[in-house]
Amino acid sequence: MPRVLIADKLEAAGIELLQAAGLEIDNQPNIHKEPKEKLIAALQNSDAVICRSFPKLTAELLENPGKLRAIARAGVGVDNVHLPTATSKGIIVMNTPGGNSVSAAEHTIALLFALARRVPVADATMKAGGWDRNKFVGTEVAGKTIGIIGLGRIGREVARRAIGLDMKVIALDPFVTAAKVAEMGYKVAQSVDELLPQVDFLTVHVQLSAETKSLIGARELGLMKKSARVLNVARGGIIDEKALADALAAGTIAGAGIDVFSVEPITADNPLLKAPNIVLTPHLGASTFEAQENVAVEAAQLIADFLLKGQVANAVNMAAVNPAELAEARPFVDLARRLGLLQAQLAQGPIRKATLSFKGDLAGKKTKLLTAAFTAGLLEFRLSQGVNLVNAEVVARERGIEIAESSNPKKGDFAALLHTEVETEQGTHVAAGTLFGDQYVRLVQLDTFRMEGYLDGVLLVFTHRDVPGLIGFVGTIFGNHKVNIAQMTVGRQTQGGEAIGILNLDSLPPEAAVNEVKAHPQISNVTVVKLPKAGELPAWLG
Repeated sequence: MPRVLIADKLEAAGIELLQAAGLEIDNQPNIHKEPKEKLIAALQNSDAVICRSFPKLTAELLENPGKLRAIARAGVGVDNVHLPTATSKGIIVMNTPGGNSVSAAEHTIALLFALARRVPVADATMKAGGWDRNKFVGTEVAGKTIGIIGLGRIGREVARRAIGLDMKVIALDPFVTAAKVAEMGYKVAQSVDELLPQVDFLTVHVQLSAETKSLIGARELGLMKKSARVLNVARGGIIDEKALADALAAGTIAGAGIDVFSVEPITADNPLLKAPNIVLTPHLGASTFEAQENVAVEAAQLIADFLLKGQVANAVNMAAVNPAELAEARPFVDLARRLGLLQAQLAQGPIRKATLSFKGDLAGKKTKLLTAAFTAGLLEFRLSQGVNLVNAEVVARERGIEIAESSNPKKGDFAALLHTEVETEQGTHVAAGTLFGDQYVRLVQLDTFRMEGYLDGVLLVFTHRDVPGLIGFVGTIFGNHKVNIAQMTVGRQTQGGEAIGILNLDSLPPEAAVNEVKAHPQISNVTVVKLPKAGELPAWLG
C-alpha cells in the first residue's frame, strides 16, 4: 500500500480523502521541528509527501529520496521545495493553484482598503483613547487605476473585484497575449517601466524566481506617483524590502500593504517594521477556513490520483497529462520506452545524440511525453539512479546527450511510426516501432533491416550472412542448453547478403550458449537484450 507523509498541518477533509482511497498515512505535521535525520527517514520511507510552507525540502533532504516519487504543496508557491534536485531525482512536484485564489484576492483587496482609508492606524488610535478624524482622511478607490503584475488565477480574481469597485485595470503579464488581456476588458502594459507611472495602486501576483526577485526595487519605486500605494500578497522578495522602507520614509510613495516577507516569520531587523504608512499581516493570504480546506482536499486528490491511477495534474516540473490523453498515449509511451531500452543495449560506447521522428498519426500526439519516455528507457539501463518522465531530459542533458525530435504527419507503410536513431562514437543505430491493434508493440526496423519483432522479454539479436543452415545451428545450440525460443524474426535486404535475426527467449541464455553462437564464422555480432515482459509498465507510467 502506498505511504503518504503529511509533513505540515492538513485539514481533516484532506486526511479523510486519503484514508478513503486506501492509502497509508504518516501524519507528522510538526516534523520540521524534529531532527533532520528523522525527516529524511520519513521522506525516504514514503511514496509521496504533502506539505505547506513547511518543511523546507532542501537539496540535501531530497538528495537520497528513497521511495519518494511525488510532492504535493497545499498552496500555490513551491519555493520551499528545491525543484532542481526534485526534478533530477525524478520526483514530481505538484501544487494547488486554485484552492486559495479567492482568499488571496480578497486579502489583497482588504489591504487596499486598509491603506486607502487608513483603517489600522485609526483603529489603534481609537483604542488608545484618541479621536482625530482630520488626521485620518483617506482616498476613494473608485476611479483609481490599479496595476496588476501577473494575470494568473489570483491576478484575475483581483482584477474582477477591482472592476466591481469601479477601478481601472492595467495588466502586465508576458505569458498572456495582449489580445487575451483586452478580451478580459483590461488595458495592457508592455513593461514595468510603462506600467508604474500610470497606477495609483500596484499589486504583484507572480511566483518568486530569479527573474522576479527584487522586480520592484528603488529604481522602480522612483517611477511611481508619490500618491501611489504598493501591495504584495504573492511572495516575499518580489518587492525589495529595504528599497520599499526607504521609499516610504522619504515619501516617494504613499503607502504599502505587505503580507509576505523574504524571511518568515519576520525578524526584528526587517526594515518594514519601522516604516511609516504600511500595513503588515503575517502571510494571511490563504488563511481562511474555506481556502485551508480547499487546498487540503486538492493536494490529497493530486496524491491519490498519482499513486493509484498514475495521473499527473498541476505539476510544476513536468507537463501535466490529462487522464484521457494518458490512457490513449500509454501504449505509445510504452513503445517509446522499450525502443529506448533496446537502443541503450545495442549502442556501443558513450551516447552523443538521440533523434526521434514521429510519423503519421503519432505526429499529432503529445510527442514530448513520448520523447521523455524514450529518453528514460535510453538512460535507465545504464544508470543506477531512478529515471522517469520527470527527470529524463535533465539527466540526459547533464551527461551531454542531445535529444532531438521531428514530426511528419504523412503516413508511410504504417499509420503511426516512431523512428529513433542513436549516435555514439562508434556509429549510429536505428530502431523503429509501431502498434499492432491498440496495444501490441512491435519492432519494424532495426538499422537497415525491415522486420516484425516482439519488443518484450529476453532478445538475442545477431547479425549474420544469409546462408542455409544458420538458423538451425542457432536453434540447436539453445535446445542443447534448455533455452526455449518463443519467437523468431529475420530481416534481410538481399538473398545471401547481410541479415539480422532476433530470437525471443523464454529465459536468459547462459554465457556458454551465447559464446557458441558467436563462434559461427557467418555471425558477426551477438547482443543479449533484456526488455520488460509484455504489458509490464514502470511505476511512473502506471
